[in-house]
Amino acid sequence: MLYYLFTYLEKLNVPGAGLFSFISFRAAMGFLTAVFVSIFYGKRIIRFLQKKQIGESVRDLGLEGQLQKAGTPTMGGLIMILSIVVSLLLFAKIFNIYIIIMLITTLWLGSLGFMDDYIKVFKKHKEGLKGKFKIVAQLGLGILVGVLILTSKNITVAHFVEPQQQQDACAKPVYVQEKSLETTLPFVKDNTIDYSLILSFIKGEHKTLDGLVYIAIVILIIMAVSNGVNLTDGLDGLAAGTSTASAGVLAVFAYVTGNVVFADYLNIMYIPDIGEMVVFSAVFIGALVGFMWYNSFPAQIFMGDTGSLTIGGIIAVASILERKEWLLPIFGGIFLIENLSVMLQVSYFKYTKRKYGEGRRILLMSPLHHHYQKKGIHEAKIVARFIIVAIFLAVLSVITLKIR
Repeated sequence: MLYYLFTYLEKLNVPGAGLFSFISFRAAMGFLTAVFVSIFYGKRIIRFLQKKQIGESVRDLGLEGQLQKAGTPTMGGLIMILSIVVSLLLFAKIFNIYIIIMLITTLWLGSLGFMDDYIKVFKKHKEGLKGKFKIVAQLGLGILVGVLILTSKNITVAHFVEPQQQQDACAKPVYVQEKSLETTLPFVKDNTIDYSLILSFIKGEHKTLDGLVYIAIVILIIMAVSNGVNLTDGLDGLAAGTSTASAGVLAVFAYVTGNVVFADYLNIMYIPDIGEMVVFSAVFIGALVGFMWYNSFPAQIFMGDTGSLTIGGIIAVASILERKEWLLPIFGGIFLIENLSVMLQVSYFKYTKRKYGEGRRILLMSPLHHHYQKKGIHEAKIVARFIIVAIFLAVLSVITLKIR
């Protein structure tokens, strides 16, 4: 809201009002506000949850320090959602289509996670919301996001063209906007690929991509990443810390992709209006950092599914909007590894049980972070090392802009 207010004040020549026209300023202010809201209101939310005895019920898995966490307040994702929404309303262009989609994603998956946590805590059903309802909700979000990308006139990509005559060497690059399903491929020189061409080649037709197929791709990405973050949320500060690194990558990509000069210089896709995602990413990072104030070891609150499903959905949808979903296995590598560790463990156990009559395990326990706990490594060190790996993968993702 402040953006529109100060834009009006700038027209009246009010000193300093022009600051709000700069994405970098609004991103910085959004970050600071999100951190402040998380820390200031987080303490009050924790006290409220403690008063209502909304605590985590812990199943004994034989992990060191596990039973000490019983009764720790959960539903901490509410802190992040509050700080994200408040900060965006203050500093983002809230009528920007990308901000609208991200707000929908945050509230949609936040509500889903809240219902899951509510059933676990208040209804005392350890399994929470039934899996089929989670799938339906994620399907609904994927369909909505996919339809908006396919139909919105405000979601376009731009192609640079060489002007016939350009006397001014400092003139901005010339580009043409169009609806497209192009996306970015890492490590290749011509780093864009069109989903439409892939599908038309596979089907042997020279037609554009069937919208249903693209929506299915969007759904798959949202479900995979949101569930990956959910699995990662098993140690104090782990999901929030690793997600901060991923959010940083999305902020960098949004900035260079949404800046016509940088996009031309780096020879990458230019997406008009996507620069506003820098503000969202900064707010998201601020919410995560503020939440870690209370979630770092020993945690005073857990994010619960309210937080983990929301974080995963945000990362997935943001990468799709920025056309960087093919880089998710790199900057979201921690979530991929955690997902794969569970899939491999379960598959191998079932296979060996069928073959030998006794199930065998690849890891001491899955997801992967529990394997290291079983090996006797303190959880604070596991979290620190996972965050270091996440930062490494984040930097690797950014330099793909030049490594081709």
